[in-house]
Amino acid sequence: MIERFVRFEADGAARYGRLGKNTIRSIEGDIFAEFKTGNEEYDPSNVRLLPPCRPGKIIALGLNYRDHARELGFPIPDEPLIFLKPGTAVIGPDSSIMYPRMSKRVDYEAELGVVIGKRARFVPQDKAYDYILGYTCVNDVTARDLQRKDVQFTRSKSFDTFAPIGPCIARGMDPSHLKVESYLNGELRQSSHTGNLIYGVAELVSFISEVMTLLPGDIIATGTPSGIGPMVPGDVIEIVVESIGTLRNTVKAEEAEG
Repeated sequence: MIERFVRFEADGAARYGRLGKNTIRSIEGDIFAEFKTGNEEYDPSNVRLLPPCRPGKIIALGLNYRDHARELGFPIPDEPLIFLKPGTAVIGPDSSIMYPRMSKRVDYEAELGVVIGKRARFVPQDKAYDYILGYTCVNDVTARDLQRKDVQFTRSKSFDTFAPIGPCIARGMDPSHLKVESYLNGELRQSSHTGNLIYGVAELVSFISEVMTLLPGDIIATGTPSGIGPMVPGDVIEIVVESIGTLRNTVKAEEAEG
């Protein structure tokens, strides 16, 4: 059975709830520890969805689909190619992706996100799923021109609003058999399957935990398939992951300060 949890704003406060077909049921306790379903109900159309967690860091994967590596003209990596996106880049569903003034090309990248549920360090692959709370949609927004200019990824991946996540955290599904798609203004641009990942979820959790400590709420963005492309202000980008849902954001031109 697939469970879906959302983080939302109601009565001026952020809270977690269990998402049903037409309602959100309140949660009592800590979703990353012990919790139970409460008695309060909310109409999803009357609340604002927030990012489903507040990651201290997002560990993202480069070139983790074979077709994407071919698309960019890069060889298949011998081991997972990881980089970081800061927590300050995170936004939730229906928030705006800001198109930075210093970039001339900003791309969408549809990805499956792995939400870490508890502290993880030196995790063996066969224990990896014990450290996962669930899964979410991620848009690894990238200033492609700056990525090519800088060679390394920090600036191109780290602008505020460059890590939309949501709409929920889902669990109870097999992450190795999920369709991953993106739609730009309603037109299909990416369509693949997590069965095409070079390095799967368990392997990634194990590998990354050998490098750094993973904490509750951290996200692993597992990589994007072929079909990446540019967005411009006014566009609507949707990331759709099977069994999770649709993450929808608009693109807006960054305004000058002052």
